[in-house]
Amino acid sequence: MFEQSRVYYLYSKPCDMRKSFNTLSGLVRTEMMLPLLSGAGFVFINKRRTHLKMLMWEGDGLSLYYKRLSKGTFEHPRTKSGYKISYEKLLLVLRGISTRQIVKRKRYSLLKK
Repeated sequence: MFEQSRVYYLYSKPCDMRKSFNTLSGLVRTEMMLPLLSGAGFVFINKRRTHLKMLMWEGDGLSLYYKRLSKGTFEHPRTKSGYKISYEKLLLVLRGISTRQIVKRKRYSLLKK
């Protein structure tokens, strides 16, 4: 489900968790102005930060991942690049680790950016 090669976008406002496929798709298209069928993951967090949903196009249909915490909250990090959130930061958010003080050191990569 979670892939390092996938691009992820975090919706910047609190989201009503009663929303499902159609309404979340509408938020992606109209408010985030992003292509729904790009294969990206779109992350939504509720106002109390206790629920998280992720909407993804899997090539033949939409998938919806839903996580509800029994204790604690998700961090809703501010992203510098619009809605885009890195795979690493998303994993930290899901694990309950604060991303405010984390510094990612440069590493060699064969991939050109």
